[in-house]
Amino acid sequence: MITLSHMPKQSGPGRGPKGRGRRQPAPPPVSAEELRAWFAGSIPDDWFTDAVDVVVDRDEIIVRGNLATPKVADGDDPALAARARIEAFRESTREDRISIAQRAEQTFFRNVSWEASCDDEVHSFTRSSVPVMSRLHFEERHVLDTLIDAGVARSRSEALAWCVRLVADNESEWIDRLRAAMTELTTLRDEGPSSRDE
Repeated sequence: MITLSHMPKQSGPGRGPKGRGRRQPAPPPVSAEELRAWFAGSIPDDWFTDAVDVVVDRDEIIVRGNLATPKVADGDDPALAARARIEAFRESTREDRISIAQRAEQTFFRNVSWEASCDDEVHSFTRSSVPVMSRLHFEERHVLDTLIDAGVARSRSEALAWCVRLVADNESEWIDRLRAAMTELTTLRDEGPSSRDE
């Protein structure tokens, strides 16, 4: 059963969690398993061929589903048919997806994005772009500016996003091991003796 407490009330400028110089509080934790169950009960059964996959962080929930492969005649372009099916799904389910997303956002305090795949085609809808504040030294800024000067990125924020993607692509095994270790640490901590006042 999913039980999430309400977020703290927002105060005026400079006073509450969203005030100047204050960090906005993290939303209540929720597992991918809980989210998959919630979306499985909220999404019509005929939308996707399989159960949806869900990924989540502190800002966004991404719901991923697979669409049935279109039947095409010999010689026709299957990739074009797959793209057309994804676009048809996007248009025909728009209002229902918005309604489901709004209920999820009120429940889990995160933005909801959608991703549909069909054969080898994968399209994302309304993905969030979340600003991240970072303090960089001269050498680090110089790396970003080099990427801009070389035409790889148009801005420092885009260059930083490019660097993050590069690490994710080339160090994915290490990152997966790090996440697994963090999950194991959380499990062990939860299994330990609870502290209580005597």
